[in-house]
Amino acid sequence: MNRHRTGDLSATKRYVTCDMARSYAALPILAALFGIACLSLMDAFMKGASLAIGAYSAAWLRSTMGAALATPLWLLRGGRWPHRPVLELHVQRGVVSTFMAITFFYALTKLAIAEAIAISFVAPILALYLAHTLLGESIHRAAILAAILGLAGTLVIVGGKISRSTFDNDTMLGLAAILTSAALYAYNFILIRRQSQAAGPLEIAAFHSGVSAMVLGIAAPFLFTAPAIGNLWGIACAAALTVIGAIAIAWAYAREEAQALVPMEYSGFLWASLFGWLFFREKLAVTTIIGAGLIVLGCWIAARRKRTEQAAI
Repeated sequence: MNRHRTGDLSATKRYVTCDMARSYAALPILAALFGIACLSLMDAFMKGASLAIGAYSAAWLRSTMGAALATPLWLLRGGRWPHRPVLELHVQRGVVSTFMAITFFYALTKLAIAEAIAISFVAPILALYLAHTLLGESIHRAAILAAILGLAGTLVIVGGKISRSTFDNDTMLGLAAILTSAALYAYNFILIRRQSQAAGPLEIAAFHSGVSAMVLGIAAPFLFTAPAIGNLWGIACAAALTVIGAIAIAWAYAREEAQALVPMEYSGFLWASLFGWLFFREKLAVTTIIGAGLIVLGCWIAARRKRTEQAAI
């Protein structure tokens, strides 16, 4: 009788342990999804600010406010000046993120939020292969399938956009800006993976905003336009969302491979569609809904691959 009870207890303990392992394995994915939702809402605030005072002024104020929020938190948590290799990573990502952000915010003034996000999804595709080349990560079949589905969904959305409208100078400028931003975004994925393995989330958030504020601040005497109070409030919300999103994503990338988290970026389209409609009454087409379905399927496949691996351990 005792042996049977001991065996039952052991089996229960193993089941609970495996269940807890699966739950913890999902946390980085959930953190990444949360961070992406925060950054998608930030995009909506920044589109309004960029339309009002220009992409440069909105971007510089966002970075300055973000640094003012993140730096004290980092210092209160015992933050210390990083060693040179880590500092170089912070500076490199800060510079890349600066130009990635300003080209993206400029694109938002020319394109709908959901369309800009959709076109930028070429970045996660590139990032999967950069992760293989620069980080030595193996590319699993599930990750490739997820990327293909995400790209297919994006092509459906963009195809619908092309069939519904004519191209003018503003559209061409928007496309050029978003493609430039996407190329920088792909490399940004690799930098944040390296950063997350060398520094904590608060330190990353502080330097991310701080470096960007300094780089953009060089041109402030020549390009800065002061915002109205209403726009200033929106930029402050964007700065807070940037810090929260950066912390969540840094935490996720410190605990999971880039190839498992990169497809989560596709969920940003769903948020962009929602916020674009709420803030700017941007309508969704049938092709947008179909494309979004493919994107969600890609996210699900990527997440399921990791849960399956954890269950087998």
